[in-house]
Amino acid sequence: QIKDSATLTRDVLEQHFSDLKGTLKKLLDERLMSLLQEVDVIEQESIKPLDECQKLIEHGVSTADDLLREGESAVDGDVGQQNEKLCNFTKKALHIQLDSLPEVPSLVDVPCLSAQLDDCLLTILKNQIFRHGTVASRPPVQLEEFVEKPGGILVRWCKVDEDFIAQDYRLQYRKSTASPFEDVYVGSETEFMVLHIDPNVDYQFRVCARGDGRQEWSPWSVPQIGRTTLVPHEWTTGLEGYSLSSRRNIALRNDSQSCGVLYSKAPTYFCGQTLTFRQVLFGIETVGQPDRRDSLGVCVEQRNGDDSLQRDKAVCISTNGAVFVNGKEMTNQLPAVTSGSTVTFDMEVVQLGPCSNEGGNFKLRVTISSNNREVVFDWVLDQCCGSLYFGCSFSYPGWKVLVF
Repeated sequence: QIKDSATLTRDVLEQHFSDLKGTLKKLLDERLMSLLQEVDVIEQESIKPLDECQKLIEHGVSTADDLLREGESAVDGDVGQQNEKLCNFTKKALHIQLDSLPEVPSLVDVPCLSAQLDDCLLTILKNQIFRHGTVASRPPVQLEEFVEKPGGILVRWCKVDEDFIAQDYRLQYRKSTASPFEDVYVGSETEFMVLHIDPNVDYQFRVCARGDGRQEWSPWSVPQIGRTTLVPHEWTTGLEGYSLSSRRNIALRNDSQSCGVLYSKAPTYFCGQTLTFRQVLFGIETVGQPDRRDSLGVCVEQRNGDDSLQRDKAVCISTNGAVFVNGKEMTNQLPAVTSGSTVTFDMEVVQLGPCSNEGGNFKLRVTISSNNREVVFDWVLDQCCGSLYFGCSFSYPGWKVLVF
């Protein structure tokens, strides 16, 4: 790891400074070209009136010189032609203003170009360059834990540099080393549930952070492999009253008049494998008209013909917040399920008595949470349950439930 990361760091530094040199040269060339063009413009604009003045003076001198030679010729001619030449010379001289000259600007008014080059730029660049870039022996943030979820992975990370004050975190993942990393989360939390994960497939994760008030991101953490062995939760297909997404993890109560309980495709919520189990999350994205029989929950078995989960061998929460255990309403109540609500089920196995194929006392300690409130109760069953179904029932269209 040390040699590989050192080689990669050298490559990154060399490429960065090579790009930087190319960019700086391009910027300096562009600035030089701009200044040279400015010199050309000032030169052309300043010399134009002087050139015109010079042309006028040269024209006047040339005209006077021609007139002088014409006068000498008239004087040197014979008497017969003298009078005529002198007459023409006099007329021509009267029409030429030999005493008129254009105004010539004074020397102080004539532009004198020069270049002002401040040497402090080199000092500024030197100071900035010597402070540019750092080499870190380890990133300030590292991946801490991967928690398997049905069709997903809960990724947790933590700071390893106590002096680093993080403003945001950035989590990336990729399915194989041949694929590029892609952003999956940017925010202030230190954990994120990555969904749409294929079971029994390795995914590579990395995380970085942005310091408080900074724009640049920190170095990436050491990439780590995460995977889930749990198949994704899916709603069962074929129930007329519900439409499913392509991944079958979202159920929408449609306009059909048919009603009933929509169950999971299989009993994919396992209880009894560890001390603590968390039931799938139900995120309500769109809320329709409520009914007192509307419910979200888990059950021991699928049972056709029921219009609600408010029955025996099931625990559920209704959309008005009432909690039902085996069809009986509890005195404790949770907040009503509204748009954006999330309901969670946590279950811990507690065995009361002998459990056999013929049945026995079997208890699950259930915690149902909704909108930062929770109820805890014991659910006693007459048989051991290795896994549970989840389900929902809605009477009116518009309810949309995401399970994961």
